[in-house]
Amino acid sequence: MNENYKTIKELADELGVIKQTIQYHVKFLPTKNRLKNSSGAIVLNLEEQRFIKNRLTKNRPKIDQKSTKEPTKNRPKKDKEISINNVLLEQLKTKDEQIKSLVEAQKQTQNLLDQQQRLALQDKKLLDEYKSEINDLKALKMPTQDTKVEQVSSKQRQEVESVAEEPKKAPRKWWKLW
Repeated sequence: MNENYKTIKELADELGVIKQTIQYHVKFLPTKNRLKNSSGAIVLNLEEQRFIKNRLTKNRPKIDQKSTKEPTKNRPKKDKEISINNVLLEQLKTKDEQIKSLVEAQKQTQNLLDQQQRLALQDKKLLDEYKSEINDLKALKMPTQDTKVEQVSSKQRQEVESVAEEPKKAPRKWWKLW
């Protein structure tokens, strides 16, 4: 087309603003005879470009005035924010150190618990071994049924023989015993 016509993108680049800002101001232009280029993008003539430039320059001084006043007013606030941020960072560092120490303590506790469980298991095994040994020893000590019968019969023989060897005494009378 002509050099007098610019697309919204070209005008935004020239003025150093974003495309949406130009589109916002294009809404205030009359929509009669809106021109488009061969690719279908809206093009603005010289009058429309001046109108948008004027609208943008009217808004800018207000923004510039605010921006020059804000740093002096907000400087103490920013300093406070920086000091608060530093305090918070220090607190985070101490919290991190505390977390590390707690994790280490937890690992040590877990290790001790594992050791205790292993020792308890060893103790249980030893107790089971001792019980089985005691049962084995009891089995060796206790005579079987066959040996009991033999022992009883041999005791009876010995008693009979000892009674036979004793001289016969006169029977005692039971009432004299009390």
